[in-house]
Formats: sequence, C-alpha cells, structure tokens
Amino acid sequence: MKLTLLILSSALIVVSATLPDHVSQNETQQSALRGKKVYEEYCLSCHQTDGSGVPGLNPPLKKTTYVLGPQDKLVKILLNGLEEEIEINGEYYSNPMPAFGSVLTDQQIADVLTYVRSNFGNKANAVPVSKVKAVRAAK
Repeated sequence: MKLTLLILSSALIVVSATLPDHVSQNETQQSALRGKKVYEEYCLSCHQTDGSGVPGLNPPLKKTTYVLGPQDKLVKILLNGLEEEIEINGEYYSNPMPAFGSVLTDQQIADVLTYVRSNFGNKANAVPVSKVKAVRAAK
C-alpha cells in the first residue's frame, strides 16, 4: 500500500512538473492564432499571404535576420515603423512601413510577431507581451 502511494505521488509530481510546459505551448499557439488575424488585417497586403513580401518594395518575412533575430528590434519596427531602405539577403527594400504603436495593443503586437516568428518556415520563440511593454516603455 505504501509503495503504491509512493508511486502515485511520484507520478503526480512528474505530471505537475510537466503541466506548465503544455500550458505555455498552448498559450503560444493561442497567441499565434490571434496574431494570424492581426496579420491578415494589417500585414498581408504588403507582406503577402505566404510572407514572401514584394520584391524591391516590401521585405519578406521568411527566415530573415529581422524576423529571427533579436525580438527588441522587431518590436521597435512594429511600434515605430521603418523609413530607411533595408537590405535582406542581397535585395534592397525601400517602401516605408507605417508605425503600429498607436494602432495595435501590446498584446496584438506580441501576437502578430509570435505568428510571424512561427510561420512561413520560421522557427523562433514567441514574443511575450512583457517584451512589447518593456520596449514601448523604453522609447
């Protein structure tokens, strides 16, 4: 009887220890689903359905250092827009990107960046809303 209780207790501890990972992954999936809606409303017309962008105008979101690199830089681009010409994979893009800092909430920005960083062949960590809040506050 004591052995059975010990085994059950140990199993419960193992299950409890692994539960937050599932919740975290579920939260990331929910964030990406919400982000897809934001992307479709605000980003799709320039960056296209598949994230390929428009050559010479709007950069791709597929496997680029801007998307897969530091989250702070990407958050700043969404908050403040981008006016300068940028080079990605040897191609230059000059179409200005509007600022979304006054249009989207911190949660929407975190969600859309999580969506972009986990789609179009990208495999990068989710962007937490706390990151967006911190970058916005540091402005």
